[in-house]
Amino acid sequence: MFRTMMLAGAVAMMYACGSAEKKTEAEVTEPEEEVVNEVEDATDERAIVEAEAQLSSASGSEVSGVATFTDLGDGTVTFKISIENATPGPHAIHLHQNGDCSAADATSAGGHWNPAEVDHGKRAVDMQFHAGDIDNVEVGEDGKGVMEMTIEGWSIGGADSTDIINRAVIIHAGADDFESQPSGAAGARVACGVIQMKQ
Repeated sequence: MFRTMMLAGAVAMMYACGSAEKKTEAEVTEPEEEVVNEVEDATDERAIVEAEAQLSSASGSEVSGVATFTDLGDGTVTFKISIENATPGPHAIHLHQNGDCSAADATSAGGHWNPAEVDHGKRAVDMQFHAGDIDNVEVGEDGKGVMEMTIEGWSIGGADSTDIINRAVIIHAGADDFESQPSGAAGARVACGVIQMKQ
C-alpha cells in the first residue's frame, strides 16, 4: 500500500510539473502587446519667415523688379532678385541703411548698411565687407537679370546687426568694382525697394 501511495504521489507531482511547464510555455509564447510609439514628426515645423522688396525706378531709369528673402533659421538668408528694363551688363546690388526710397535718386536710402563700420569689399572673398554688400547681377540684352545667393550674417527680424527688415535694396547703374570706397564706384541708383515682412 505504501508503494501504491508513493506511485500516486509521483503521478500527482508529474501532473503538477507538467501543468506548470505548460503554463510557463503559454506565458512565453503569448503574443506581446504591440507597443505604439507616438513619435513626433521630425519635420521642422518652424514657420518659414520671408520678406520682400518691390523695386521701383529711380534717377530717371525704367528699372523695376522684385527681391525675395527667406530666413533659413541658421544665420543665413536666401536672396533672389529679378529685374527688368535695365541696360545690358553688370549692375551692383547693395542693401542700404534706410528703408526710404522717397527721393527721386534714392539717396534717401542712405549709404550701405554697415553695422560693423568696416570697409567696402567683395562678400566671401575679402576679409572685410559691408553687411549690405552683395554682388553684381548680369543683365542680358533683353534688359532682364536674375541672381540668387545664400548670405550669411543676415536675418529677418533678428538682432539689429543682422536684421534686413526696413533696409533698402538698391540697383546701381554700373558694376561694383569691390575696391573703391565707400561704395564700389557703382554709379547712380537706378532702382530702390524697401524690405518688408511678407504676409
